[in-house]
Amino acid sequence: MEKGTLVEFRVQGDRRLGVVDRPDGKTRWFVVDERSQSHSLAPRQITYIVTGQTFKPSEINSFLEQVKPYLDPSSLEVAWELLVEDGETVTPVEMANLLFSQTDPPLCYAAHCLLSDDKLYFKQKGEAYEPRTTTQVAERKHQLEVEALKARGQQEFLARVEQALTGETVEWQRHDRQRLEAIEKYAALLADVVRMGVNYDSLSRAYPPPAPVLETMTMLGRAATPQGALQLLVDLGWWSPNENLFLRRSSIPVQFPSKVLEVAQQRMDSPPSDLDTNRLDLTHLKVYTIDDESTTEIDDGLSWESLADGRERLWVHIADPTRLLMPEDELDLEARKRGSTVYLPTGMIPMFPEVLATGPMSLVQGRVCCALSFGIILDETGQVEDFSIHPSLIKPTYRLTYEDVDEMLELGVQAEPEIAAIAMWAQRRKNWRYAQGAISINMPEAMIKVKGDEISIDILDDSSSRQLVAEMMILAGEVAARYGKVHQIPLPFRGQPQPELPPEQELLQLPAGFVRACAMRRCMPKSEMSITPVRHAGLGLDTYTQATSPIRRYSDLLTHFQLKAHLRGEVLPFSAEQLKEVMMTVTSITQEVTMVERQTNRYYALEYLRRYPDQVWQVTVLMWLREDSNLALILLEDLGLQLPMSFRRSVNLGEQLLVKVSLADPQKDMIHFQEIIYQEALN
Repeated sequence: MEKGTLVEFRVQGDRRLGVVDRPDGKTRWFVVDERSQSHSLAPRQITYIVTGQTFKPSEINSFLEQVKPYLDPSSLEVAWELLVEDGETVTPVEMANLLFSQTDPPLCYAAHCLLSDDKLYFKQKGEAYEPRTTTQVAERKHQLEVEALKARGQQEFLARVEQALTGETVEWQRHDRQRLEAIEKYAALLADVVRMGVNYDSLSRAYPPPAPVLETMTMLGRAATPQGALQLLVDLGWWSPNENLFLRRSSIPVQFPSKVLEVAQQRMDSPPSDLDTNRLDLTHLKVYTIDDESTTEIDDGLSWESLADGRERLWVHIADPTRLLMPEDELDLEARKRGSTVYLPTGMIPMFPEVLATGPMSLVQGRVCCALSFGIILDETGQVEDFSIHPSLIKPTYRLTYEDVDEMLELGVQAEPEIAAIAMWAQRRKNWRYAQGAISINMPEAMIKVKGDEISIDILDDSSSRQLVAEMMILAGEVAARYGKVHQIPLPFRGQPQPELPPEQELLQLPAGFVRACAMRRCMPKSEMSITPVRHAGLGLDTYTQATSPIRRYSDLLTHFQLKAHLRGEVLPFSAEQLKEVMMTVTSITQEVTMVERQTNRYYALEYLRRYPDQVWQVTVLMWLREDSNLALILLEDLGLQLPMSFRRSVNLGEQLLVKVSLADPQKDMIHFQEIIYQEALN
């Protein structure tokens, strides 16, 4: 090429023009652009040579001004229509002659620009361009329309994101929701930091983002990591800063399908015929329901009566949800899928639709309710002497809180002697169970509640009223299991193998109280489910099943289905094999529920502690987790929380000391404490 030749080249994809100045070695050329900047170009970098004229760098802008009027992409359609039938290739010079009837350098270059930028009518073939077929053009037009639509959608999405980031209310579109829901799934992987022990910092390497997530995060200029996805959702107000990732990562359904809600409303409006036509009328009895004030699913009540022969009968009345459903119907299958009501600090996720669970399924004060009632006579030691089970009608008299009952017991309220009688029998019952080998492990239990942005932690008191209710529920469970055992009914029996506790001499060497209880707890084997009776060592019972929470636990509902069918003289709804299969499914689900409840409680415990970095807490060293590295489990006595702590000095089990939180990160499931010496605590 001679000096002064005008050539086109690209800089980071942008079209540029330059004038050849001189050779650079054997194959390269120095060219000077309109800004007098010099570029060393290899031949392959030159995309077009303007022939028939030489230029100075100062003339480039003038040349481009001559080209501009001819850069109309629509003109190519006319040329394509003329050339498509023969399918012959065309050069920029030939295209200039076809479009403009001239081949001056500016017009040839304009033709080159049109052809090289075209994505619709022509494709490059060597130095020339070939017209696409009619079919190819139609396909390309559709593709370009789709791409344009996508680009417009992206721009509109970006505009809505900007609105949301400034705090404005945004009406998200369907495609927006699809984008954000994909980001939700990716952000929920952060739960694996806790669930699977994945390292927080390596999480994004372990889980690279799916293509749609990568596209959206890149478009928004955000890090395409689970942490970045979480932060985006929080910034948009799509999620709260304390979104429950454990729940989102689980298979636990939060909402009920519309079909299930429709069925629930139908059962409300038109209850099915009662299969238990001979219900025992117990509406004359005083019935006490005892729960926390916030409880809305009321599934048990208690009565006491004096019999003509001088004996006393206890009644444990259990809600009868099977009155409103049948095995394998929509409500039953939905409850089975859920396994149990989920109790979280932020609220509960019910097993049945709330309209039923808190309404006709519950034992509502002042209303005649269907129940399954266990009438039980104990001997003087607290052992079951006689019992009967009846589908019944009851009318709950009082709805009491645990605090109400504790107060009544302390004051000895004369007007309610039934409460004192039930409490007396509960104590005898407890004494009898411990005589049978029941094991008592008393550790403080934290009750965490979240309302709005407020977190509260209270210790669940093991009060007289709670012990009373617990004993009566255990009693009903034993009676239900004994009935099943006698009549050979397959039930979801619950047992616990005999634990191998440390020798008494070894236990006595440990500090009394929480440390000793903690050592015993470590030895307790997990409870087991079986379709045949099995001993429950922890409760001191030869046979036991749970039957007292059929609104909240599916295994209890199974017990009711089986017992009620037998009481009616009907074929059992579940054979032994069918029951075993259902129990395996439900056990797997309830294990997941328990895990989500535990993880969520721990998250809010750490979040609570994070908010009080200056608070001094009194703790007790409970047990070693790794004694060789001074890692122990400590008990925060004011909160009932048990958490790990690394010590920089030797400490003894049972030692009490003062600590502060030095680091709490609930998202990373991290908590670090530092010991505070007494003088520092005073300051």
